[in-house]
Amino acid sequence: MALNINDISHLSLSGSSDDEQDFIPIITFDENDEEKSGQKMPEELPILPLRNTVLFPGIVIPITVGRDKSIRLIKEANAGNKTIGVVSQKDVSVEDPEKEDLNTIGTVARILKMLRMPDGNITVIIQGKYRFQVDEFIKTEPYIVGKVSYRKENRPRKTDREFQALISTMKDMALETIQLSPNIPSEAAIAIKNIESPTFLVNFLSSNLQLDMPTKQSLLEIDNLKDRANDVLKLLIKEFQMLELKNEIHSKVKVDIDKQQREFYLHQQLKTIQEELGGNTPDLEVQALRERGKAKKWSKEIGDAFNKELDRMQRMNSMSPDYSVLMNYVELMLDLPWNEFSNDSFDINKAEKILEKDHFGLEKIKQRILEYLSVLKLKSDMKAPILCFVGPPGVGKTSLGKSIATALGRKYARIALGGVRDESTIRGHRRTYIGALPGRIIQTIKKVKSSNPVIVLDEIDKVGVDFRGDISSALLEVLDPEQNKTFYDHYLELDYDLSKVLFIATANSLSTIQPALLDRMEIIDISGYTLEEKVQIAKKFLVPKQLEAHGITSKDIKIKDAILEFLIDSYTRESGVRTLDKRIAAVVRGAAKNIAQEKEYNKTVTPDDVRKSLGTARYEQEKYHGKSYSGVVTGLAWTSVGGDILYIETSLSRGKGRLTLTGNLGDVMKESASIALAYIKAHCDYLKIDSRIFEKTDIHIHVPEGATPKDGPSAGITMFTSLVSAFKQNKIKQNIAMTGEITLRGKVLPVGGIKEKILAAKRAGITDIVLSYKNKKDIDDIKKEYISDLNFHFIDDMFEVVDIAIINEKVKNALPIEAWLEEKTTNSN
Repeated sequence: MALNINDISHLSLSGSSDDEQDFIPIITFDENDEEKSGQKMPEELPILPLRNTVLFPGIVIPITVGRDKSIRLIKEANAGNKTIGVVSQKDVSVEDPEKEDLNTIGTVARILKMLRMPDGNITVIIQGKYRFQVDEFIKTEPYIVGKVSYRKENRPRKTDREFQALISTMKDMALETIQLSPNIPSEAAIAIKNIESPTFLVNFLSSNLQLDMPTKQSLLEIDNLKDRANDVLKLLIKEFQMLELKNEIHSKVKVDIDKQQREFYLHQQLKTIQEELGGNTPDLEVQALRERGKAKKWSKEIGDAFNKELDRMQRMNSMSPDYSVLMNYVELMLDLPWNEFSNDSFDINKAEKILEKDHFGLEKIKQRILEYLSVLKLKSDMKAPILCFVGPPGVGKTSLGKSIATALGRKYARIALGGVRDESTIRGHRRTYIGALPGRIIQTIKKVKSSNPVIVLDEIDKVGVDFRGDISSALLEVLDPEQNKTFYDHYLELDYDLSKVLFIATANSLSTIQPALLDRMEIIDISGYTLEEKVQIAKKFLVPKQLEAHGITSKDIKIKDAILEFLIDSYTRESGVRTLDKRIAAVVRGAAKNIAQEKEYNKTVTPDDVRKSLGTARYEQEKYHGKSYSGVVTGLAWTSVGGDILYIETSLSRGKGRLTLTGNLGDVMKESASIALAYIKAHCDYLKIDSRIFEKTDIHIHVPEGATPKDGPSAGITMFTSLVSAFKQNKIKQNIAMTGEITLRGKVLPVGGIKEKILAAKRAGITDIVLSYKNKKDIDDIKKEYISDLNFHFIDDMFEVVDIAIINEKVKNALPIEAWLEEKTTNSN
């Protein structure tokens, strides 16, 4: 009986295209399913021909549909009642079967899930329901449609002891077959033990036995369940006997292999003796290498190159310097895992549990990984994607790679690229140089002993360029799914297939990555964590890790959520949790010191305990201020360690219309101020601003914290609001902040880093946030419970922010601009 892990999915997987779930655990098989369904069976069914399999009632199988007729049939059926008729072909070699090429007895199936493949084919997961007979094929275009009738199944009575014994014997024989076969997983035995329905057991075994198509079809056509069970038992016994015979042959072959191994050890001992006696044994070394080469799974081209190098070694004096160079080279060829792959784990539910256990949040990333696993399960020969995790430090980019390797059941390796400048680090050195080595990619493949590992290329945005080459350009071939099948290492001088390797790159910023390299990767943004997420991460991961690292238990110290929030707010300023981990470690060390000295201490950590361990608070979260001033507006900014708030201050003084910008601003930010002022001048009548003020007033825009460089277009709407507030001498509403790029057409464009900016606003006590309407999609990606106390105002036009943010009331004791402007004009006249 040939079973594999995909076959077990027949028992454990079913889909639902109505609610878009991936899978629902375990199928329940109803003995009366055929009778129930038969009453509602349509008289006409679209017929889907199957070339390589026969579908039995109750069985769930994935099939790949590539024919045009079949694709159209599946699409229409999936959009309709999802019910189709499935029959097998008489001749599997027929590409476009006609009605005479099809068997007339098949199985009514329901479409559980439809997946579109990149190559244009469609993969469908279907479940057999009950058998039918095609009485007449009534249509052949656009696909085959048949007039059908229900084919009743004759089942023995429950009191039939002979049938019960037959079913019991079948189950025992199947379990013995599984135990005898080394290739069948233990889950198969558990699945068969859990089958209670005799009908489903017979159908399950009929579907999974290693039989040809005509035999399976003949089993499907048997109406009497008892007769079908008898035939299945005979085939099971035959399969069991074949496995016994195979095991006997395997034992004999193993004895021969052991004999060869013994001879190899004797040769090695002989070589050692000869070396002690001062003899020269190059022939024995070459022969040993040649024997190892025979066991490799490499292609003929690689084998010929290997034997050619061995022939050169055999002709060479072992004392020659080139001899050791050749020895290192052929040993590298032998150590590389040519066409050796680790077995992927296709348990999607287990992979999901591993990701949930190792990482909190990051739902989109986890979903992408599970999608990759699912597609790989359905289409095992797919090219591995090149994923690039981009985000601030400490958010778990690198550790995600290790979790992915664990979920896939693959080997894991990490290559640090930060500061690497030499191209040979990736491509290797040519063998003509002294001390030549293969590149890090080939060395890593050799180390993990697998051709399909998960390799994390850490800090890919920090590679350098100098006279020794460009690392980014060297990585182009490595990370191009269309080229890395023939990756060429300068030392190896042979093509190596990297298409099965799952490369995961990490970066803090995309701005320094070469565009051509960026184009070859799938970018996945990992933004910073919210306060609530950091608290959960600390509770579930950081605190238990530090307790274990310091040798104390949760009974010795308790850190409540309020203390964790205090730590996060007052002692960290980051998007990730790396600094938070260090702060928690310091608090735990304080408790460990008291325990070691046998002193009394508070087992429940208080803010005073935190201050004793960490000192006074390092950061004071910026709070909103400036409500009593005109021209002071709160903006939102993105930094490398997360979001922050900033203030745009505008001051007016008598002058000649000069604009001054201070605060260490970049060119883009200065341009935003110029655009805002130009737009206000062009629309002063609409804003009810006297146009004479621009000629009689000097404008000074300042952004505090001048030591910190600032740039970017996102402060455009903030500068516009600050200028309007100053010109109209109206205050800004309390607890409001904004971000967005502006144009001379008056449009507010979307900007990036929205999540980090919103978190900064929330920490500062902001309650209202103004954003571009096109940034609404970024808000939808944030969990609702994290932003439930925030009000969002989405705008498309710059004028809208005036009504939202500016109060009509004048600032008390403010300079009456219209009055001094009128006075200034009169005096000048």
